[in-house]
Amino acid sequence: MFVLIPGAGGAAWYWSHVVPLLQDAGHQAVAVDLPGDDASAGLAEYTGLVVEAVGEQPGVVLVAQSLGGFTAPLVCEKASVAELVLVNAMIPVPGETPGAWWDNTGWAAAQQGAAKAHGYSPEFDTDTYFLHDVPSQIAAEGAPHQRPEASAAFDSACNFTAWPGIPTRVLSGEGDRFFPLEFQRQVARERLGIEPDTMPGGHLLALANPEGVAGYLLRR
Repeated sequence: MFVLIPGAGGAAWYWSHVVPLLQDAGHQAVAVDLPGDDASAGLAEYTGLVVEAVGEQPGVVLVAQSLGGFTAPLVCEKASVAELVLVNAMIPVPGETPGAWWDNTGWAAAQQGAAKAHGYSPEFDTDTYFLHDVPSQIAAEGAPHQRPEASAAFDSACNFTAWPGIPTRVLSGEGDRFFPLEFQRQVARERLGIEPDTMPGGHLLALANPEGVAGYLLRR
């Protein structure tokens, strides 16, 4: 069974083009909807919802996108997870908040440097950083599902002891402008001792390249 955690905003829809591919391959797959716009819901609440989705299922593969990387280790401490896959993910250290992660990892300098090196605007906008490689019809389909991420999760400490001793993979989009590839490589090496796998696609990898992501998840 695959349990998939979305990034900021918490919309399960993000995985909507990957889940059917996993199901067509004969697997159970559940994308968890998280209350990203709820000012009273932080990492603890997110974790509870994902743990509920995992339930008593054996052999669960937990997949986390972007901000979902902060929920993933907390779930692993409370549920039986056989494998963890982090996709363009924020990778925390114990006790870190998502709000502190940006400065702790040197994200801003990496993002600005990549923008200048590759010739796109260093000023964030959704089209440039998230939708630049997402098919227009999929972007339009997703518009009603978008919601802002409240500050509660960013202020929540990721209180886990250590990354779990289970098989863990990191998947990075080669064209991610929000978390540039070399930045992701550095963070994954320093915090997990893992060299990321890569594939074509930007930050919203499951929308830009759903077939590639599904194929990667199925290669266990």
